[in-house]
Amino acid sequence: MDDLLHELEAMLDTLRAYGFSDRPVLDAMREVPRHLFIPDALRKAAYGDHPVPIGHEQTISQPYTVALMLQALELKHGMSVLEVGAGSGWNAALIKKLVGSGKVIAMEYVPELAEQAKKNLGKVGIDVAVIQGDGSLGHEAGAPYDRIIVTCACPMMPPPLVSQLKNDGIILAPVGSTYQVMVRGRKKDVSLETESLGSFSFVPLRGKHGFKS
Repeated sequence: MDDLLHELEAMLDTLRAYGFSDRPVLDAMREVPRHLFIPDALRKAAYGDHPVPIGHEQTISQPYTVALMLQALELKHGMSVLEVGAGSGWNAALIKKLVGSGKVIAMEYVPELAEQAKKNLGKVGIDVAVIQGDGSLGHEAGAPYDRIIVTCACPMMPPPLVSQLKNDGIILAPVGSTYQVMVRGRKKDVSLETESLGSFSFVPLRGKHGFKS
């Protein structure tokens, strides 16, 4: 355990060396150890700056990518957030740390991963609602949301997610097929003002508005 915690600090040093300096995000990453959300057999790879497989053709994303996405969301205490693609639950746990008393709902398409995310979050005592289902449709019961984050590649920004976003809210999603452009959209009445935050590579979104069902 001590070795892994030392590696966690080394990972944070790597992010800082890349120029990442968002203190709240770095603190959240320290408070929610990544190795607790990775299969036991792969925990030695937990703190490398790369994705790690978590089963069912899914991955836990590269730490630097996660850090950039969380920074881009401009999260604040008390916000309501919808995550599409819970995976093993690590990103949802980080979001909850950043919004404090706010509400976090994480959708996961793969039933086995949804159950694993619930277990992982329970083990670290972090209160996130993990819901198994088609995240490309969002979760109307919890809408509207201050922030929506999609952690898998979309062919386009899913319309149901945009409709469930509050006015002046932010949605973040990687859009594209083989490689994606990270698109950040801010809702202004009925329109979405978008900007590109660079190129990335994610596993495909599954569901009605995704690449795979």
